Amino acid sequence: MEEITVSTWPELHEVLYADSWDPALRRHRSPYVFRGQGRGSAPLTTSLQRQGGDTRAIERHLLRNFRKYAHRSGIDRDLAWYWLAVGQHHGLPTRLLDWTSSPLVALHFATAEEDLYGEDGVVWMTNFERTNATLPPPLAALLEQEGAGVFTVDMLAAFSRAREPLVVAPASPAFELNWLEDLEREGEQPFLLFLEPPSLDERIVQQAALFSLLSTPDLALDEWLAGHPGSARKVILPAEFKWEIRDKLDQSNITERTLFPGLGGLGKALQRYYRQRGEGRGQGDALEEQKEELRQWE
Repeated sequence: MEEITVSTWPELHEVLYADSWDPALRRHRSPYVFRGQGRGSAPLTTSLQRQGGDTRAIERHLLRNFRKYAHRSGIDRDLAWYWLAVGQHHGLPTRLLDWTSSPLVALHFATAEEDLYGEDGVVWMTNFERTNATLPPPLAALLEQEGAGVFTVDMLAAFSRAREPLVVAPASPAFELNWLEDLEREGEQPFLLFLEPPSLDERIVQQAALFSLLSTPDLALDEWLAGHPGSARKVILPAEFKWEIRDKLDQSNITERTLFPGLGGLGKALQRYYRQRGEGRGQGDALEEQKEELRQWE
């Protein structure tokens, strides 16, 4: 895994926008997708993995029950992939992991949690062109046919239906993902794909959101990437550099106000913008002191 530590704003931009020139298109079109995390040492684990237990069995229960109760919310497309994306968007534990096509949005999430300002952050850069090269032939052919770099919900839904047997038993689960397991066995190894979610609301649009999906739901993504050299970079953001990044993102209008449209996002952005950083200490230290004061009154 290639690790790059950056300490200046120009250097950070050079790294994040590296290799973006596409000679065929004669345009800057980056082959990378990005994920920002406030704690650089945190692994790339999904919310489903953090549930513990048998991930495949738990996944089916979660999706089945989410679909059962969420129908009351007026969801209009009864597709397994659609429910998976909707569930991830609304906090359901899934095998999906959030990414973005915007390096600045990734920087926002790497610097959004002020209680982590005492720790190094990270922006993960994954080259989807290289990871697509490891896809099973049927999925790789689908991308080539569509002229796409990432999948959509509709592409995967049509593909999975085409692989279903002609006769489906009435008792078959509504969210059967066995075709993923079949493809994994065909390729003899886990594979990674990136999925563009439907535009459920402005938050997905503003964040240029993407999801990653590993065919093996109990495998951590950083472990998979480590086994595929050249597929990813880990950009380390030193703790002392975080406030500068945060302030320049605010000036660039990359805040909760724009990424989380609504009054909640506006309130969060204003709260941080007008909070005093404190003399000679990071915001994380100040928050720890406030927590300690509260504990004394418990």
